[in-house]
Amino acid sequence: MSNIFNENAQLDASQVNDRRGSRRGTAVAAGGGGIGLIVFLAAMLLGVNPSQIPGGSQTMDDLLNGLDGQTARDSSTQPSTVAQNCKTGADANAREDCRIVGFVNSVQAYWSTEMRQRGVRYAEADTTFFTSATNTGCGNATTEVGPFYCPEDHIVYIDLGFYRELQTRFGAKGGPFAQAYVIAHEYGHHIQSMTGVLDRIGNDRQGPQSRAVRAELQADCYAGMWAHNAATTGYLRALDEQEIQDALDAAQAVGDDRIQKEFQGRVTPETWTHGSSAQRQRWFTTGYQNGQLESCDTTQGAI
Repeated sequence: MSNIFNENAQLDASQVNDRRGSRRGTAVAAGGGGIGLIVFLAAMLLGVNPSQIPGGSQTMDDLLNGLDGQTARDSSTQPSTVAQNCKTGADANAREDCRIVGFVNSVQAYWSTEMRQRGVRYAEADTTFFTSATNTGCGNATTEVGPFYCPEDHIVYIDLGFYRELQTRFGAKGGPFAQAYVIAHEYGHHIQSMTGVLDRIGNDRQGPQSRAVRAELQADCYAGMWAHNAATTGYLRALDEQEIQDALDAAQAVGDDRIQKEFQGRVTPETWTHGSSAQRQRWFTTGYQNGQLESCDTTQGAI
């Protein structure tokens, strides 16, 4: 297990709701244009919410209305495994679930500081762990949806089993910082909900220059920004090149072109929703190298 966390760092497990083992919600009807479930998962990966799936309860336009940057905490969740076991950086180095708690804490500590320096109050967004299926502000979700941020309740949802899928199904090499990349990307969407970026997507959801792709690449850039500044939050030690390579490898694994070639045998840019492998790596790298919000403007020019 990689000792990426400072052992004495104090974790805040209250930022994670642990629903594992409690089946909330029903299965969402899923379709992948005849390509199959795994391709569907890939298409939804890192940023799309379950209401876009046939059978979901709301449309994207519904979800993007009324965002106020406020966080909805799940007060119904009982004291969880993470609350009992995830207390220090040493726990994060020893346990996967505690490691994700640590990444959530670090990402939110970074954005709280960054936004405060810009005169904006950062509203915390919880992460919810679940198994199989769960209820969300965006409708019912299953594991097949992959990790996602729901702008309706301002919560990141993830079945931790996804990280094994990332390796076995999508060919990523893995490593703790591949996991960090996923979490940091989703919190990038939370920043976008606060700043109005998600509101401006509208119906421009597909294509290599679409607003949807631009938003996804910006979230990758925001993930790189956090990586650049992660050690300053006090949770993580200084990162090494292998950890950054793990993040880049995960970004490559979930590029639209790579997924399409692997699962449908051809690349169709007109249906892209997240960007190519090269784009995702490039924008994460841009954020990591510059560490500045201004470097992550994907709204103008070619991407």
